[in-house]
Amino acid sequence: MNESDGNGKATIPAMPGSVAAYIASMADELGQLAKMNGLDPLAFLLNMARLEADQISKSADR
Repeated sequence: MNESDGNGKATIPAMPGSVAAYIASMADELGQLAKMNGLDPLAFLLNMARLEADQISKSADR
């Protein structure tokens, strides 16, 4: 059974590994966007977030 988020919308349970993989993908896309627009410090931080999310994703799959 799905739980409610308090606003009447059903929430979908997710596995930490798949959530981390999704975050890694989004961080990669955002990092590329930041880099293309000269936002190098932000691109760096997003790349670090991507690396961390990748590591979590891979360790959760074991």
